[in-house]
Amino acid sequence: MALTVAPSLLSADFARLGEEVKLVERAGANILHIDVMDGHFVPNITIGPLVVESLRKVSTLEFDVHLMIENPERYVEDFVKAGADHITISIEATKHVHRVIQQIKSLGVTVGVALNPATSLDVLTYILQELDMVLLMTVNPGFGGQKFIPEVLPKIVALSEILKEVNPLCRIEVDGGINSDTARLASRAGAEILVAGSAVFAAPDPEKAIHDILQAAREEQQ
Repeated sequence: MALTVAPSLLSADFARLGEEVKLVERAGANILHIDVMDGHFVPNITIGPLVVESLRKVSTLEFDVHLMIENPERYVEDFVKAGADHITISIEATKHVHRVIQQIKSLGVTVGVALNPATSLDVLTYILQELDMVLLMTVNPGFGGQKFIPEVLPKIVALSEILKEVNPLCRIEVDGGINSDTARLASRAGAEILVAGSAVFAAPDPEKAIHDILQAAREEQQ
């Protein structure tokens, strides 16, 4: 599987977003993870479609947008029009998961579902074949800079085994507390896309940080 580090915009300097995005693009990233928070589903508030639209004008990165918002179906189209390449919804944030998945697919972008650390994989039973990605949160969502929750590792292993049978093209993404050490653990368990925030944006050398995280993860697959 192709391992990828996706820098998380949540940890960037919001006074210099355009520069920060260009920085990680030059550093070798090909995916930018964008957390959209509404202050209801999670306590924090971040950005909306206008910011995504503005960043789209200065970047060719794949925009991986995680809607950590209630009733995401109301805003999906706005974010796709703004330039999202991929939309992930938090499964705990809507009662109409299948409907929203179909809505996203109809707009021509890839779709994922995110699960909080305490949410069982059982909720994926009837939708897994429809997904391009499953995001397993390795922290409780809402803020950057939290510590990795190791209890999620068996969940990654279990999901990896299920996907081999049900949807082998679906990728596993992890988000929360990812650095060189935890990337090893997540990769060994089966994660392919490693969302890294402060480990990249707060590093003296973001390019080296991305390289080190990828190298650590790849060593677990050799």
